[in-house]
Order: sequence, then C-alpha cells, then structure tokens
Amino acid sequence: MKKIILAIALLWSLPGAAQTYTVEQLVDSALANNYATHSAQLGIDAAEQQRKEVFTKFFPVVSATGLWFNADKGMAKMELDPKDFVPQEMQQTMAAYAQMLPPEIISALTPLASPISLSMMKNGTIGSVMAVQPVFMGGQIINGHKLAKVGEEAAQLQLRLSENEVVRTTERYFWQLASLQEKMNTIAVVEELLSGINKDVTLAVQAGLTLRNDLLQVQLRQNEVESQKVKLQNGIALLRMTLAQYCGLKSTEYELSYDAQAAASLIQRHDHQTALANTPEYQLLGKQVEAAKLQRRMEVGKNLPKVAVGAGYNYHNLMDRDHTFGMVFATVSVPISDWWGGSHAIKRRKIEQQRAEEQLEDNSELLRIRMQKAWNDVEEAYQQLTIADRSIEQATENLRLNRDYYRAGTSTMNDLLQAQLLYQQAMDKRTDAFADYQNRIIDYRQAIGM
Repeated sequence: MKKIILAIALLWSLPGAAQTYTVEQLVDSALANNYATHSAQLGIDAAEQQRKEVFTKFFPVVSATGLWFNADKGMAKMELDPKDFVPQEMQQTMAAYAQMLPPEIISALTPLASPISLSMMKNGTIGSVMAVQPVFMGGQIINGHKLAKVGEEAAQLQLRLSENEVVRTTERYFWQLASLQEKMNTIAVVEELLSGINKDVTLAVQAGLTLRNDLLQVQLRQNEVESQKVKLQNGIALLRMTLAQYCGLKSTEYELSYDAQAAASLIQRHDHQTALANTPEYQLLGKQVEAAKLQRRMEVGKNLPKVAVGAGYNYHNLMDRDHTFGMVFATVSVPISDWWGGSHAIKRRKIEQQRAEEQLEDNSELLRIRMQKAWNDVEEAYQQLTIADRSIEQATENLRLNRDYYRAGTSTMNDLLQAQLLYQQAMDKRTDAFADYQNRIIDYRQAIGM
C-alpha cells in the first residue's frame, strides 16, 4: 500500500502532471465560486445600503418647489363699493356740494359712485426652497437605524451559515472521492495479490499438485475484482466532475493531496455551554430578538408626538410684482385617533418579541443537543477507525497464514480466497472509517461555531 501511495506521489510531482489540491485549497475555491456564498454576500451589500439609507434620515430634508400658472380668469375676484369707504355724514355733505357743480362734472363723477369689480391672480409664478430638520420623531429614526444595523449583522451571519454549508459539502465530496481512490488503491493491491496466487496455482496445476478447480476459483475472484474496479472508476469519474463543478475548477484532471494512512488522534472536546454563544445559529436567534424589540419601539414611536423645525426662502409674482421673503417655522404633530389602532399594533409587536425570546431559549437547548450528538459521532467514528486499524492487522496476518498453509497443503483455496476477501473488506472499512472521521470532525467544529 505504501509503495503505491509513494508511486502516485512521484507521478504528481512530474512535469505536466495533473494539478493537486488539498482539502483547504478546494474549500477556498468553493467559497470563492459558489453561488450560495455569492448570493449571501449580495445580501450583506444590500443590508449595508439599507443602513446607509436610514442614516440619511438624521439630516434635514431639503426640497425645492416651483409653480407657474395662467388661468382663464382671475382666481381672486371682488367688488368694491365706494360708499362703503365714505362716512354717512361725508356722503350727505358731498351730495349737498354736488348740487353746486356744473352738470358736466356731475356726469363724469357718477360712474365713480358705482361698485367697482376687481379680478386678480390670473397668472403668476411661485418658488420656494425648504429645509426641515426632524427633532423628535418618536424614536423611529434612531430605532430604524439600529434595526437596519441588526439586519446587516444578520446578513453577515447568514453568510457564515452559507460558508459553513459550502465547507461541509466540499469536505464531504473530498473525502468521498478520497475514499473511492483509496479503494482503487486497495483493488490494485488485491489484483497484485491475486495475480501472485494465480501464478502459484497455475504452476501447481501444471505440476499436478492441485486441481484445476482451484485455478478457476482464483480466476472467478479476479473477475469479481475487475467488476468492482469498473464500478469504482465510474464513481470516481462522476464524483471528480461533481467536485470540480462545485468548487469552480476549470478541469476535471486533478488529484487530491491527503494522507489516508496518517495515525488519527481524538480531537479535543470543548465546553458546549461556552461555545453556544459562538455559533452563528445562536447569534442569528439573538438578532431576531433584538429586531423584535426595535420593531416594538418603532411601533410605539408611530403613536408619539413628532416635532420638526425648518427654514425656507420663498418667491412669488402673483400681481405683476416680484416678492421674496424668508421664514423659520416649527411643526408639532400629535396623533390622537391613531392610538386606537396603534395600541393593538404595539401589543402585536410585544407578542412577536415574546415569541422570538421563547424561540431563542428553545433553540438554544436544541443547539446544545446538536453539539453533544456531534461529539458522540466524533467519538464513535474514532472508535470505528481504531477498530478498523486493528482489523487490518488481523486480516493481514490471517491472509499471510492462509497463504502459507495453502502452500503447505494444509488449507484449501476457499480458505485462502476468503482470507483475501476479509483483507480487502478490512482495507475498505478502514478507508470508510477514516473518511467518516474527517467528516464528523468538520460537523463538530461547525456545531460549536469554530
């Protein structure tokens, strides 16, 4: 086995050999090219822009307005009677003196005593520039900005969750492919072993020392191994394409770099209660509680008085004369009837906050259970790997003894081939156990937020 691994390593080092990747390199490539992480990053960018948008609400709102109009008639129309502006005594005096005036003058002054019709603002121009600074908006701006910041932090946690899933999937593909490749190496060892047995039995049959049936049994076993090899080759080719697509590799001609024969040791167990706060799932639940509190505060703010101050510069030309003026002002808005429906909205937000808090408490316990289960899986996988290592030693010795016994004539071909099968199964189980242990480690690390 070690000779085969060394030969493969030498081939990888030759000029023009296929690209070799470690699991860390493939994880980095998957994180850089995976759609889920890219989409989560866009979510962070969108949340950041939303936070910046809310931040602009702290500053004055500046607006400019312009209006020009031309009506078919004056918008302001009135009639003025000169008699309304002259005292009664003066009217009597003027009437007495009027009798003394010549008829021509009396005739000219008569229309002035009739009512006068006035029409104004048939056309005009209006323009203004206003700046309004919110002073107190019931806490809606402050809490809205905090809520947007919570949304941005939640988006970052979603990115962590997406990255964790990408890492988990990439490593599972990696070790699944590594497992198939190790089984292919085992097939190569078994083929070499069966080839040697075939040569020994062929010589024994030619010498008349054993029956041809033994040779047929060896050949049948070689056919079985060949069939397994074909299936493994197809599985490796398909999984190699799947991993390349997931990690964004341009070519499927690559090799994996790992040490499947390295002595495994049990990783360190962490304190699950302390690790709980580091998990993105727990932090995301906390953000949901924080968001529910802020939404309740904003709902209360909708029903509080709102105060704003402002200043403006205005211009108008309504009666064929330009006129400009500046002004400062303050506004106070007090909702009255809104409290009827607003009180129910506040209660609804309070219930949603309570639900978020209860969900945090319930899911916290589930997260601790997940940590313990992940650790139990790590311990079980490590024990299975230890058992598999012992099984290889025992199967190797059993194969050696049965081969010696067959050569000595004290064992049958069935016993020898059964020993060979047990050896192959032990090697495959060790390969599966090693890959499973690596997967359990990544599951545990993600469960504790590492």
